[in-house]
Formats: sequence, C-alpha cells, structure tokens
Amino acid sequence: MSMGWLAGCGRSDKEPTTLQRKEAATLVSEAQFALQLKDLARAEGLLTKATELSWDSGKVWVDLGSVRVRLGKKDAARTAYLAALKAYENEAAKPADPKAGNGPDVAPWMQQVYVLALLGRVDDARSALAKAQKKFPESRAVRTFVEQKQIEKMIADPSFKLIAL
Repeated sequence: MSMGWLAGCGRSDKEPTTLQRKEAATLVSEAQFALQLKDLARAEGLLTKATELSWDSGKVWVDLGSVRVRLGKKDAARTAYLAALKAYENEAAKPADPKAGNGPDVAPWMQQVYVLALLGRVDDARSALAKAQKKFPESRAVRTFVEQKQIEKMIADPSFKLIAL
C-alpha cells in the first residue's frame, strides 16, 4: 500500500485541487463499476489512487476500507478506516461557512459514529453520538438516530457486519 495517505491526512493547510477532486471522482466511479463486476482487487487499486488525490474525503477512505475488509486485508482496512475517521474529524472541526448561510454540519459528526462502529469501537461511537447530540440539540437526524437506537441496529445489520472489523 502506498503511504501517501500519511502525508495527505496531516495536511490541514492544503486541500486537494478541483482537478484532483475531479480525477478522484472518476476513479471512484470506475471503482464502483469494478465492484459491480465483483473485481475487488481492481476496485482497491482505483480507490487507493483516489485517496492519494482526495486525501480529505472520508467517504473514499470508507469505501477503500470496506473493499479491503472484503479482500481479507483487515490491517489495511483499519488503516483506511482510521484515515476516514481523521478526515471526518477534520471536516467537523472546520468553522461554518458564513457565505452558505447555515451553521455547522452534523454529517461529519454522524459519519464519525459510523466509522468508529466499523472499527469495532462501539463505546467510542456512542460517545461520539452523545457529543453530536450535545452540539446539535435541534438536529432531527441526531435525535432520530438516538431514539431509534440506530447504533444497535447498524451493528446487527448483516451488510454492516460484512465490512466491519
């Protein structure tokens, strides 16, 4: 595995360029096609390249981790999931964009819950959910997630178990 992600994950001062993001999106699209053909090895290679171009995309890291779990590469999957967690933490830490006219986004907070559960860190996932609940007391999404005990449902789901560590 390329260790380029190590350099990329720590970059707080620099984001991928628009061109890098577009190229990464093309690679992700090709990886999705490879997955439809059940060509996991090809999908892994394409997603690895995509993470090198768009190192701050938690979703791409999660996709890479899930492919690696299915390939039986649990250590490499853990590395990808940890990079996803870092990407979502960085996204959650960004200040709200006043031009957008809205407050901070709850999505990266909820994605941290998901990734922590994928990593098998369910207690940490519950703690992250409690933090999200505190930070976003008016969020219907967070409230519903808590009230419907979605963490338990998620970790019991067979499709989740397929990609979790």
